[in-house]
Amino acid sequence: MLRLHEYTYHRPSTLAEAVAFLHAHEDAVPIAGGTDLMPNMKHRLFTPRHLVALKGIADLHGIGVADAEGRPADGEGGGAELVLGAAVTLSEAARDPRVLRWIPALAQAAGQVAGPQIRNQGTLGGNLCLDTRCTYYNQSEFWRNALGYCLKKDGTVCHVTRTGKKCVAAHSADAATALIALGARVDLVSAEGTRRLPVEAFYIADGQWNTVRRRDELVARIRVPLPGPGARMSYQKVRQRNSIDFPLLSIAAVADLDAGDVVRSLTLVVSALGSRPRTVTGLDKLAPGQRLAEIVEAVAQQAYKQCHPLENIIVDPEWRRAMVPVYVRRALLQMISAPALAA
Repeated sequence: MLRLHEYTYHRPSTLAEAVAFLHAHEDAVPIAGGTDLMPNMKHRLFTPRHLVALKGIADLHGIGVADAEGRPADGEGGGAELVLGAAVTLSEAARDPRVLRWIPALAQAAGQVAGPQIRNQGTLGGNLCLDTRCTYYNQSEFWRNALGYCLKKDGTVCHVTRTGKKCVAAHSADAATALIALGARVDLVSAEGTRRLPVEAFYIADGQWNTVRRRDELVARIRVPLPGPGARMSYQKVRQRNSIDFPLLSIAAVADLDAGDVVRSLTLVVSALGSRPRTVTGLDKLAPGQRLAEIVEAVAQQAYKQCHPLENIIVDPEWRRAMVPVYVRRALLQMISAPALAA
């Protein structure tokens, strides 16, 4: 049986209390749902002396619509955005009528995370901060010691690349893929204040710590601009068991179409292959002015050229790469057949 180490559990009632404690204690780690952190602690991947609970903080809950000035709104007019608290559970994000109405790709992504028990406990902010995963990292301490520790934890060599220069553990957070495609932003709060940045800029290509979030910062809110009536979107996920597993590949696509299904813009994000999600480039030249149905194959091949998975997950990387164009086609075809978003 894998047991937890000793730690002290703290329950701040306000966001200010939480970030102040994190700032004052370098050995403190925030916990919301804990669905990823607790197993990792049992594997001795993290051994913090203090856990700072976030679910009791009211400021981190709730879903609402705000205008460009941050004031409550009804979703009409330019600049409006859907604001989701970081402690909103994945189940709430998957079922909320506003998410389903305006940003169904996020509902699809959140609704495919693990199983219902995990979705009921896990949070949207926690999913954004999900630790990267690797065959050589997500193992018991006994297993890692027997093999020889890896670059991400206690070792000096990456067993995937065998060069030891950079960790290539895979990004595995479903919600982030959809949020990047949707142009979402994230609010990071610390004792020093708040900073806001695109979710895409939140991630960096370093499997050891693949976000720009400092250890004393918290994800407080996620802000998603409300798409126009011509928007279509899709989320696709490949995994070994559809009921519970992390993605072997995840794809989010968002298109803005005119009345004749001619593309004004198209964004495609592919993840679970490297340490951060990849936005497929070149679509700004390939897609605008074309009917979406006529560029499906060209977009699929563009994604295939740019995606090169490594042996950081058990499943064969060449098979995973071969699935990229297959699921890009499925995403685009789903968007073609989907109705336009409700006004």
